[in-house]
Amino acid sequence: MSKVEAKTSSIERVRAALSDSGLALEAVELDASTRTAPEAANAIGCTVSQIVKSLVFRGKETGKAILVLASGTNRVDERQMAAIAGEALGRADADFVRAETGFAIGGVAPVGHIKPVTTFIDRDLQQYEAIWAAAGKPNAVFRLTPDDLVALTQGAIVQIC
Repeated sequence: MSKVEAKTSSIERVRAALSDSGLALEAVELDASTRTAPEAANAIGCTVSQIVKSLVFRGKETGKAILVLASGTNRVDERQMAAIAGEALGRADADFVRAETGFAIGGVAPVGHIKPVTTFIDRDLQQYEAIWAAAGKPNAVFRLTPDDLVALTQGAIVQIC
């Protein structure tokens, strides 16, 4: 991490990435927690399935971070995701997540990472007009469309469960 990145807050990195994207997207901070999908849905007033869960795994062979952006109600089939990713997946602890993405668990955004991250997007998110993703803090989110999510992350749309 560079000195500039070390001094930039998580939400500032997300806001910069959103601004740089050219899309009209804005990260907002809420009074309520958005740390979990149910908390976020309650705070926003949407369904849990419209929340983009950011799940970070560790590739067992490469040691690289693999980000799965899942609909809030879906559970990742780790065997299926391993087949898609091309390697077995391991759990990522809090230190690994922060070192690879720059975010703490509960605020991992789909953009603004401090290192490149391989990203997969849950196909189920495509059914919604609007979805909500974490914006770098456990009470910050941004509204976007599924197409925006693909454009922002360059992630592959896959069936995760």
